[in-house]
Amino acid sequence: MHDALTGLLARRPVAERETWRSLWDRLGDGTLGKEQAVALLASLTTRLPGPETLRALLDSLLERRPAAPAGRWDGTVNVVGTGGGPATFNISTASAFVAAAAGVRVVKTGSRAYTSSLGSVDLLERLGVRPTASYAHTERTLEEYGIAFAGPFVYPAELARLARTVAPLSMKPFGRFLNALGPFLAGLPVTAQVTGVSHTMPLPALRDLAGTVTDRRIWLTTNTEGADELLPFADNVLHLNAPAPVPSAVPGGGGGVPGPRGVPGPRGVPGPRGVPGPRGADRAGPAAGGPGGGTGPRPADGRSGTAVPGGPGAPAVPGGLGLAVAGGDRTATIALTAGTLLPADGSLDDLRPVTPADAAGHFLDVLSGAAGATATRTVCLNAAALAVASGHSDGWPAALAAAERAVTGGAARELAERMRAARTAAAGVRRG
Repeated sequence: MHDALTGLLARRPVAERETWRSLWDRLGDGTLGKEQAVALLASLTTRLPGPETLRALLDSLLERRPAAPAGRWDGTVNVVGTGGGPATFNISTASAFVAAAAGVRVVKTGSRAYTSSLGSVDLLERLGVRPTASYAHTERTLEEYGIAFAGPFVYPAELARLARTVAPLSMKPFGRFLNALGPFLAGLPVTAQVTGVSHTMPLPALRDLAGTVTDRRIWLTTNTEGADELLPFADNVLHLNAPAPVPSAVPGGGGGVPGPRGVPGPRGVPGPRGVPGPRGADRAGPAAGGPGGGTGPRPADGRSGTAVPGGPGAPAVPGGLGLAVAGGDRTATIALTAGTLLPADGSLDDLRPVTPADAAGHFLDVLSGAAGATATRTVCLNAAALAVASGHSDGWPAALAAAERAVTGGAARELAERMRAARTAAAGVRRG
């Protein structure tokens, strides 16, 4: 049995990158047996290793990704969710279209369904929207449409090799591990990344990973409903890989939360108050605290507890929106409470998915604002987050207004229809 697997099963640290390199080499040359590949995936899915092991594992995979372009895609944001939360329609995919229609450069990454009936890849197939096949293809698509859906080329080839090695066993049972770490494995030279984290995912481990990323701004989003999207009717928390407090980071204000080294922070970002964990004490991945949930972000002075507007440890926040900000050495935590920016009425019932056969038509209805007020507000809130995280917008109210115009004015649906038409036209040329 390989040393990496022996250490995982014994719950010992495997922090030497060379050990993981050896594992991937054996996977590549076919000498890592199917039973060891299954045991590896099962161990990582059952319990993520500690931060040192996890960092070594990720680094050993990251160095095997295809080389990304030398330059960065300035002002571009990657949006991707972990899945595993309550069943909804594809909110992040809809928000990507809306944000792009409002002028934000967006790259969407995703996968097939993990717990839902349709993942983003499944939906795009039904829409007839083509994923990109290379960095050059992605850049061309971004220039033409302002949005691109990156294909599997952005991920290390070892993931596909694992799938082939364990076949005919499906990779779906291991979706929790793959979807938790997938957002950190995509090789995209973007300015920012917004990743929704559901209540089934190991939030503390993902926060630790985000805190080690220095080449892009990362926002991890959580909420009291356990969904991997921002919800206007829930208390949401954004976990940023940047220090805090930043009193000026408010809707419509100047300044902003600083990004990782070399990346300027966005302007107009609200700060948090304490937000309880998702409903149900036995749920993993609380909205803001560590295991067990129930506590909000750390106050600005670094003491444990809940940061409340005007309370000890909370910076003065202008604007009268009842917001505060908190943070630590490597991460910041800000919150978007229900009713702060949008009406708080509505529920998850308004966001339920339709049947796969009806998904494409329903999705276009969402983009045109015909799927109900809660669906529209939810998509616009997530689109606004992409605008603010990327630095495209001066603040949340402006970003929300631009997103709403993209929906009500028809620009979001028109963008989707243009991309669908391009795929149809290309297919016709090939047949001809």
